[in-house]
Amino acid sequence: MRCLILGGGGFLGSHLADGLLSRGNQVRLFERPAFSRNNVSHLLGQLEVIEGSLEDSADIERAMAGVDAIFHLACTTVPATSNEDPRADLLSNVLPTIRILDGVRRHPECRIVFFSSGGTVYGIPERIPISESHPTNPISAYGIHKLAIEKYLFLYHHLYRVDARVLRISNAFGERQSPVSGQGAIAAFLHKALRRQVIEIWGDGSVVRDYIHVADVVRAASMLMDYDGEMHVFNIGSGVGRSISDVVAAIEQAVGHNIEALYSSSRALDVPANVLDISRAKTELDWTPGVVFEEGLRRTLEHMHEADEPEQH
Repeated sequence: MRCLILGGGGFLGSHLADGLLSRGNQVRLFERPAFSRNNVSHLLGQLEVIEGSLEDSADIERAMAGVDAIFHLACTTVPATSNEDPRADLLSNVLPTIRILDGVRRHPECRIVFFSSGGTVYGIPERIPISESHPTNPISAYGIHKLAIEKYLFLYHHLYRVDARVLRISNAFGERQSPVSGQGAIAAFLHKALRRQVIEIWGDGSVVRDYIHVADVVRAASMLMDYDGEMHVFNIGSGVGRSISDVVAAIEQAVGHNIEALYSSSRALDVPANVLDISRAKTELDWTPGVVFEEGLRRTLEHMHEADEPEQH
């Protein structure tokens, strides 16, 4: 199939490109002008790269010409800072998606898969694990814009029969994730642990999250391309909750030394726990996560060693 990845130069997008190419698909990346090619440098020559703006309908139309599937990963904000300027978060994420959907309307044979956030759209959970039918009450502008995009996808499906699917992804981690992007505790903690730097923990370490290795996210997205069932929203996570303290202990074991932590006040945007119910993906897609947490940590750590050898102490 001919696949377009919007935001294909990022952490998730580059791994998705890896996975789609390995399965024999043609891949086109769409990214902002002069984007960093570090994550996809090993793929240049195997895929097509188009630079442009999601603010420009002509650029969008050029990017989606002739494709069978669109994976929408483009995002301009992160949860930690989205509440600082909700208006900018809305304007830079939701409005461009409506332009994308207007383009998809003209290509009814094309499926669009949106990478949403299972970690933020539900808000403070009423029950654990969280199923797709759980109420959605996000407490960050980031979660609100993700949910708004989902709603517009379903509106266009209802009005124009756009084939739209959603992956609500928990806390993805793995190789090539930036340790300084403000999103991804594991990458940030590993990066500092390798340098024996102090890590900052918001709260007392009891916050629980569902961590999923990027390879399992890619596998779910690839399997969704062949899915023709009635479900449109899928939780993609490990189904296992780990506290920040658990994560720190696992990282200490992985790097072989203790980590010094600085505890700060908890943040209003952090829900106390988030663990996804992944039974729908198991039943409908025949998907289950295959990379155990410790193996994911090992892979991420090995990549960091190869990419940026830490200073000697």
